[in-house]
This record gives sequence, structure tokens and C-alpha cells, in this order.
Amino acid sequence: MPLRPSTTTDVNSQTPLQETRTRLDCIPGTLCDARMWSRLAPLLSDNIDLQHIPLHEARTRGQMQQLIASHSAPQAHLVGFSLGAYLALEHALAHPQRVQSLTLIANSAKGLLPEEIAARQRIVTMLERNAYAGITRQRLRELLHPSHLDDIAITGLIRQMGLDLGKDVLLAQFITTIDRPDLMARLPELPFPVLIVGAEDDKLVHPDDLRAMAARLPRATLTLLKDNTGHMIPLEAPGALADAMRAHLEAAGNFNDNGGHRAMPPPFSPNQ
Repeated sequence: MPLRPSTTTDVNSQTPLQETRTRLDCIPGTLCDARMWSRLAPLLSDNIDLQHIPLHEARTRGQMQQLIASHSAPQAHLVGFSLGAYLALEHALAHPQRVQSLTLIANSAKGLLPEEIAARQRIVTMLERNAYAGITRQRLRELLHPSHLDDIAITGLIRQMGLDLGKDVLLAQFITTIDRPDLMARLPELPFPVLIVGAEDDKLVHPDDLRAMAARLPRATLTLLKDNTGHMIPLEAPGALADAMRAHLEAAGNFNDNGGHRAMPPPFSPNQ
């Protein structure tokens, strides 16, 4: 399905004008807001317009899906990170006619790993009894590659998002999304291009799950990052992510950046 630039009308001539910007509707992960895309946005083409879906405003799973439906384009290029990627996948399976392309970052269609479910249950129990003091150093070790643990630009942003969004958002997101059914068997239903981006060193998402997802999708591109990247890909590897996303959009519909450059999409290999 080709990219469809939106149209506006000149207020003087009433002549429809074509906009060259491609809109991406971006769904963040747990305890994240628009700042999750702050390192990625400047590295994408000026022709790409990132629209943030305020997932933190929802308190139930149903409200999360309503936010995605109401804040995304009628035929959207959906981009989801972590929890946001799982919710984007749910939305795409429920409303495939509303999706032109899908980018899934650091998320498995199989749902959460058992150890991650146990960790979240422990955190919920603790939070229900105590005040929230922010993301711990131990949690940062689970989220980030060791090379980024002392990068204050990354850790400071993650911690500040956590403090700003707070305990109520974290509890709502953990409790309402800890149950994530395995969606692997339904992936062949998606007819549009899907970009999967993961990291070999992600402690929360096994790369073999991503390979299995790509093998089941009719039009998949798989990008696995190998160097100095953990779970927080938009913050840890924004350049590599931007390159993969530009190539994905070009493959989806002849998207060009301002310089006319056309990136070659990386081929998918089941043995990648």
C-alpha cells in the first residue's frame, strides 16, 4: 500500500495542496511520554512528522486502545515501543484497514517473559504499600546496555519521565497490561509492511522471538542491533533506528527524504 500524503486546502484559492510530510503515530512504552522520541526525531527526515499518542492518560486497557484509535490517522503509520508496540499490534490486528505500516520496537508478540511478569508483580506489591521514589539503579540495569548506565543524558531522561508520570501511571500500566496474550499465530493476518527492531542484548525481549515474528509476517523487515544497545532503543540507538525506519517507509511506498536519497531496505533472512 503506497504512502498517502495528506492534503490541505489553500484558504484563498480553495485548491487542494499536497503535503509532503509523512505522519508517524508513535506509542510510547511503560512510564514514558513524548520524550521517548526526543533523540530519534531530529535524525529522521524533515518530511517525517512524529505525532505522540499520550498513553499515560489512560488508566485501563480499553482506554489505551481508545487513545490509539482516536489519536492516530485513519490510515496510520503506527510506531510502538515496548508496551506501545504490543498495543499497536493489538490495534493493527483489530483494525487492519486503519494501518498502512507498522513499526514494532523492543517487543515480542509472545507477551512478557515469565521473569519480567514476576518482577512487575513484585513492583506492584511494593508500590501499593509505599510511595514511588523513581526508577531504581537495578531497573536501569535491566533496561539499558551496560555502556549507557553512566550516560546521564539517557538515565536522567528515563528517571525524570518516571518521576513526572508517577506512581498512579506506573500502577495502571503494570496492572492492566501484565496479561499479554501470545499473538504469534495471528501475525499472518497483517498484510502491510511491518518493521521489527530489537537488540541482541535486550534483557526483556529475546531476539529469537523477533526472528519468529518476522518469519510469520507476510511483509516483514527485521533489524537486530548488536552493539551497545539494550531495551531502550529509541534512546540508546536513535541513529540506527532512524535509518531502519526511513528504509521501512521507503519500502512501504517510495518515500524520499529532502535530499532525494533512497535507502535500500535491509533484507530479511530467517537466519539473521
